[in-house]
Amino acid sequence: EKLSPGGQLLLSAKIENYPGFSEPIPAQKLVEQMQKQAENLGMNLKLEEVKNISQQDGKKIVRTFAERQYEALTIIIATGTRPSRLGVEGEEKLIGQGVSYCAICDTPFFKNKIVAVVGGGSTALEEGLYLAKFASKVYLVHRRGMFRAEKILAKRVTKNPKIEIVWNSIVEEVCGGGEVEKIKVKNLKTEKTSDLVCSGIFIFTGSNPNTEFVKDFIELDNQGFIKTDKRLEANIKGIFACGDVRNNLLKQIIVACGEGALATHIAEAYVNKTKG
Repeated sequence: EKLSPGGQLLLSAKIENYPGFSEPIPAQKLVEQMQKQAENLGMNLKLEEVKNISQQDGKKIVRTFAERQYEALTIIIATGTRPSRLGVEGEEKLIGQGVSYCAICDTPFFKNKIVAVVGGGSTALEEGLYLAKFASKVYLVHRRGMFRAEKILAKRVTKNPKIEIVWNSIVEEVCGGGEVEKIKVKNLKTEKTSDLVCSGIFIFTGSNPNTEFVKDFIELDNQGFIKTDKRLEANIKGIFACGDVRNNLLKQIIVACGEGALATHIAEAYVNKTKG
């Protein structure tokens, strides 16, 4: 693990869509429970960033930036993705305090509040429509004068009375003390800057898979996600991938957990077969 267990899960303050919890559970607490359970079953956590993976004499070799090396018969890659950031002032500081990259995760905290969505692709429009079911108003900020999304989604968005589209504009700053209070938006045609008062900003300008360390080892798709078969195996035998590091349609904790269970089961079978 590069930093600490949890990954993008920790971008949300609380989790409401994970089975088994009737009340929202703090993301950090859920991660701690998962980690404790895994450690009780024998997991040995290493907080190191992986430099690369290679193969030699049938064994997989993992090298880290800590100048350590680990050998195994099989590897499961579950490095997920990182959201594309706007890179504007205030964004990093207010992540989890109104800045979000997941509408499904955080929508409940913005019921009857004003929010902004940034992006013009299908994901941004889908999430904007979802947010409009709960928020009092949704600003949809897009840098172009037309959407890149599916036409049916664009039609639904333009007809939704709770969504106001802010065309040809970019976010220049996210403002607020402890929480998001407003965003500064610049119109690219007029060069004028204005403030949009809102309690949250949802950013959907894409995501980047954490696969740089295997780009020269296994096959990736044109977006950098790991390509696998239905058994979650990559193009090299004994290398498996699960969760958001694959180009899944739905990126949720339960999906990643389910794929993790499947990958573990198949990886175990691979080890048993290899050992004979």
